[in-house]
Amino acid sequence: MVDISLVVFDMAGTTVSDKREVETCFSEACKDTGLDVSDERILELQGYAKRDVFELLWKEKLGNSHELKDYVDLSYNTFCEILENHYQESEILPTEHCLGIFDLLKKNDIKIALTTGFYRKVTNIILDKLGWLDGLNDDFVKIGGKTPIDISITPTEVPAGRPKPYMIERAVDFLNISEGSRIVKIGDTPVDLEEGYNAKVWKSLAVTNGSHSHQQLSSFKNDGLLKSLADLPKILSIDVQKENRNFITF
Repeated sequence: MVDISLVVFDMAGTTVSDKREVETCFSEACKDTGLDVSDERILELQGYAKRDVFELLWKEKLGNSHELKDYVDLSYNTFCEILENHYQESEILPTEHCLGIFDLLKKNDIKIALTTGFYRKVTNIILDKLGWLDGLNDDFVKIGGKTPIDISITPTEVPAGRPKPYMIERAVDFLNISEGSRIVKIGDTPVDLEEGYNAKVWKSLAVTNGSHSHQQLSSFKNDGLLKSLADLPKILSIDVQKENRNFITF
């Protein structure tokens, strides 16, 4: 088995089931605030911190207008309200194979970090509904409880979100991952892959059953495109049959 210390997972589309809900909420906020943007453009920007996306899109439309901040605030605040209402009212489920993978990693003493483009409030709504908030301290590091994760990081806690490496660096720091340890990043968007490379991880991977297809991701630098999280043990050289006979059948 390859000596892995930490796997950093994205949330929506990777570990949290997402049926285009984020894109739908984002598109609705754009329409409600007069921001004309195509579905294709929204998909291109999946995974980035959402306020940064609104700033980029409004700047493309208005340039450096003195009203730019007001428009960004309006769209972002509208999006937050729509997104929070959606997750508070909807069933939230882990993706297929996610819990089995988490269990497998824990049995092999591999730490689990979650990073996301969501801000902290909506992240906590999701974590709480999944039962993954139980046992995290004020820094969102595991100190006990039932949570399967070791740390949760959002753009709220770092200077900038993806593709900057700060969220991964925070995980490494707070989990006391030793220098030279092998780290794996896995998400479902191009910006997830870029984040991994900026953090100089051992492998930056993506699943193709999330927001982006194999075809859409294949043009971006990557260390592997997985059909689903079920393929991760092979990348990590973990013998699923030996470690957990009830996990999944390939």
